[in-house]
Amino acid sequence: MAENGQHHSSLKQFLASIASIRGDLSSITAPPFLLADKSTTEFPRYWIEHPDLFCAPAYEQTPERRLLAVLKSFLASLRGQQYAGRDGSDGIKKPLNAFLGEIFIGECGIGGEECKLISEQVSHHPPVTACYLWNEKHGVRAEGYTRQEITFNGNVNIQQIGYAIMHLDGFDEDYLLPLPSVKVSGILSGNPYPEIHGTYNIVSSTGLIAEIEFTGKGFFGFGGQKNYARGTIFRADDMSKKTPLFTAEGSWSDTLQFKDANGKVIDRYEIGGVPASEFRTEPLDQQDPWESRKAWAGVIESIRRGDMQGVADHKSALENGQRELRKHDDTSEENWQPLFYRNETSDPVAEKLMAVVGQKLQADKTCGVWKFDVTRANQLERPWRGDLTPRGKQ
Repeated sequence: MAENGQHHSSLKQFLASIASIRGDLSSITAPPFLLADKSTTEFPRYWIEHPDLFCAPAYEQTPERRLLAVLKSFLASLRGQQYAGRDGSDGIKKPLNAFLGEIFIGECGIGGEECKLISEQVSHHPPVTACYLWNEKHGVRAEGYTRQEITFNGNVNIQQIGYAIMHLDGFDEDYLLPLPSVKVSGILSGNPYPEIHGTYNIVSSTGLIAEIEFTGKGFFGFGGQKNYARGTIFRADDMSKKTPLFTAEGSWSDTLQFKDANGKVIDRYEIGGVPASEFRTEPLDQQDPWESRKAWAGVIESIRRGDMQGVADHKSALENGQRELRKHDDTSEENWQPLFYRNETSDPVAEKLMAVVGQKLQADKTCGVWKFDVTRANQLERPWRGDLTPRGKQ
């Protein structure tokens, strides 16, 4: 009871502190008991935790069906991303703030269905995470990057600036995927849950669009259905009427139904009905010092033990090491060079697809356009940065 009382008091102090701050809260440190046992660099893994869904578009023989498969995979990945793999009834926790240069590498799936991921924190001020996900056998690839801006007005508002592009090698098709902004409600009541509001589009290079309307519960918890979404697939040259070719409807954290143009249900998917594939990383003793789980190992172990002092101590040691690195010219943020990603000024594929729905690239807000560097990635060997670690030189 005493521990719960301390947590409640710390939560009140935390809420009071962020309520007084204007602007971006991305770098704010939450009380240890509110922290998730993973960093933001690990979150792209939820795009591929069901390899069959990620690869499904490669099996479909028509552009309409391929976009439907992309839409299904997109919607089905949201619960994992927002709840960090936790059960929805357990609420959500704040992920660890990734440090500059942090890397997460892993894979899931077996027997040629392996889907792989490499993500990297390419900027710290502002925080930008870049990721590349792929399945070699089926030629399905996706890459993207996001900057998160976090503000508080009674709810925590997480605005994502960025995008992802999925490419199907077999059809030479591209799909612009949105990165929805999230509102975390229920914080003041101690039962936080994520909600998405607004309209987003998946744009296909085949001339098709999937428009997704997120509503969810009302802003004060009244009316609406929790995590509700409705998606409509139509032709880009039919923007005025948006005649449905397929529709999707339901809760992105529970059950989704998919219908054809005649309104007939052709598929039903229970988000939690199929266990996620086991996600594999190298054993800790074989990971590079810059890999997420290796770098945060002390913090993660302490969180899982419920050792809040251990969380604070290990977290401070890593953060202090990062501050020292930033003081030196060769390891300052201005001169920092990512390992797996290169910085560009434009993305013709993304810009062409964005123009279809009246959007523009916002490279100025994400410190550029971040693209996976395949050539360099194939040449890298551990230890990637020699004797330099996130805490300084060994």
